Amino acid sequence: MINSKLLSPKSVVVVGGSDDVTKPGGKVLKNLIDGSFAGDLYVVNPKLDEVQGIKSYRSVEELPQVDCAILAIAAKFCLSTVEVLTSEKSTGGIIILSAGFSEENEEGAELEHKIVDVIDKAGASLIGPNCVGLLNQTYNGIFTTPIPELSDKGVDFISGSGATAVFIMESAVPKGLRFSSVYSVGNSAQIGVEEILAHLDHTYEHGKSAPVKLLYIENIDKPDLLYKHASSLIRKGAKIAAIKSGGSEAGSRAASSHTGALASSDVAVDALFRKAGIVRCNGRDELATVASIFMHPIANGKNVAIITHAGGPAVMLTDSLSNGGLNIPHIEGEKANELLEKLYPGSSVANPIDFLATGTAEQLGHIIDACENDFDQIDAMAVIFGSPGLTSVYDVYDLLDEKMKTCKKPIYPILPSVINVKDEIDHFIAKGRINFPDEVTFGNALCKVVKTPAPQNEDIVIPEVDKKRIRKVIDSAENGYLNPDSVFELLDAAGIDRAFERVVDNVEDAVGFANEFGYPLVMKVVGPVHKSDVGGVVLNVMDEETIRREFVRLMAIKDTYAVLMGEMLKGTEVFIGAKREDKFGHMVLVGLGGIFIEVFHDVNTSISPVSEQEAEYMIKNLKSYKIIEGVRGQEGVNQEVLKEQILRISALVEAAPEIFEMDLNPLLGNSKYVKAVDARIRIEK
Repeated sequence: MINSKLLSPKSVVVVGGSDDVTKPGGKVLKNLIDGSFAGDLYVVNPKLDEVQGIKSYRSVEELPQVDCAILAIAAKFCLSTVEVLTSEKSTGGIIILSAGFSEENEEGAELEHKIVDVIDKAGASLIGPNCVGLLNQTYNGIFTTPIPELSDKGVDFISGSGATAVFIMESAVPKGLRFSSVYSVGNSAQIGVEEILAHLDHTYEHGKSAPVKLLYIENIDKPDLLYKHASSLIRKGAKIAAIKSGGSEAGSRAASSHTGALASSDVAVDALFRKAGIVRCNGRDELATVASIFMHPIANGKNVAIITHAGGPAVMLTDSLSNGGLNIPHIEGEKANELLEKLYPGSSVANPIDFLATGTAEQLGHIIDACENDFDQIDAMAVIFGSPGLTSVYDVYDLLDEKMKTCKKPIYPILPSVINVKDEIDHFIAKGRINFPDEVTFGNALCKVVKTPAPQNEDIVIPEVDKKRIRKVIDSAENGYLNPDSVFELLDAAGIDRAFERVVDNVEDAVGFANEFGYPLVMKVVGPVHKSDVGGVVLNVMDEETIRREFVRLMAIKDTYAVLMGEMLKGTEVFIGAKREDKFGHMVLVGLGGIFIEVFHDVNTSISPVSEQEAEYMIKNLKSYKIIEGVRGQEGVNQEVLKEQILRISALVEAAPEIFEMDLNPLLGNSKYVKAVDARIRIEK
């Protein structure tokens, strides 16, 4: 779908090019000229014979053969123009800057569809419409600025919004971040973020291709494609960071299950990114900062030395890193004392390493050498060095550049004085370096990079389940919540351990269950959604008299049509759920169970199929993990068994995609077992 005539054209025409560089057609032509496009450059303008010094044709019919066309004309003229270009001029790359298509109304959407049909039939490639264009090392096919420095070692950037692409570049360029290409996909009529990412994956050569990919996404139309190629790129050695906007929900929807309330589409995006190994960012500056971190060597651990000549920024960076899960290890001992002797009196090497406002370039060199060679507990260095404007600091930044060339441990330069020593920072950036002007933004971004797990294995193995038995239940079920017997059948077929339970609609059967399984027992209403809220749960039933009395009371509760009798288990309440999300498939959730899920909303999510590594990550990254481990003498939950239950829920929804929502709440877990004591499953075919 993405061809060489779009990416590396030997000739380009601007249809609608003009002398007015305040309009897209004029500005894109100027950018092409300023970028010294090496091929043949043409213009179509019905009123002029020459535009910005370039020969202009009065119509597309008069053009010679041309590889790529950039359209900056009214939407209503685009279809006929594309027809001529593809059928008569062998044009294989089309960029439509014009608006007025599917983003505007149904008529525009129909016009857009017809254009795509023409381009598809011709085997051509389309970027847009309603975009700012395409920028790469062959040509500046974009009508905006800034035009960043382009390099094979830069960033490939794909954006669903043209204006946002500009703003992100404006955040990135002053930091020293370089770009390899910029794709503004606009309406993504033919080629969207996912297709471009697939192309970058297919053509990726580690060490030769751009090492970092940045994404700004407003809609994920093909999550499977995004996951496949993002995870593939990261496995090959690339790094990816992304913003997915539009995640909040206006208002709250009524949900009939805990899973439904907790598993939103934005939660699915989080789970997809984590599964793929994508670092999710929340804003433009964070995205640019994460990309800048990616441009540095990878640290071998989580221990950071903060080297500073200013106390305040060091304290703020310490807080940011510590709160985000990184370590600022204490430095002491003989080597520390030797370093301290090389610094001015009053300095500290405890970490943060503060060598005072009067600290010199030579002293900074001693500190970096010690962190590199003497302090094994240090994995990376963050150097904070600004200036009050009294003296120049070229020598400091030159030394920093030299140390970054020779040190194996990454060094992150935090140079906050972007006004006082602007010239020195520009000099530093001109050497190919990147500046992190704000220590807290840097610290938060570094924590996100470190905490984002590697992509999951390509072949995820899930437990074997009785698919024939599962399909029998699903195929015979109607839409809506399954009756308890059908729920039990599915759990048993999936190998999910559960309490001994039986649904009864008369008191004699209730007593018979007790005679068969013994005491203590639990009794629950069947029918009402939230059993506890209506007084529909009775625990620690120890005798027949209680069974007979409570059975009558429970059956009198509104909407109750039966009573669930079950064995009374002991343990910590945990929760596992699943929900089908449009386009993403099933999300599987785990957290602390019972009423705590409503109070704390402490849940981790993955997209099915769930791997063993993901299940373990979901458990261990709960805020309530200490409770699952066992705290203050309380028996913990068998984590291997809990992990197995998560994997079996994943296997169940893979075998039965008709499951729309599923709650196992609670499961009771201890050191021996994790058993479901209450479950609800909703089918939507």
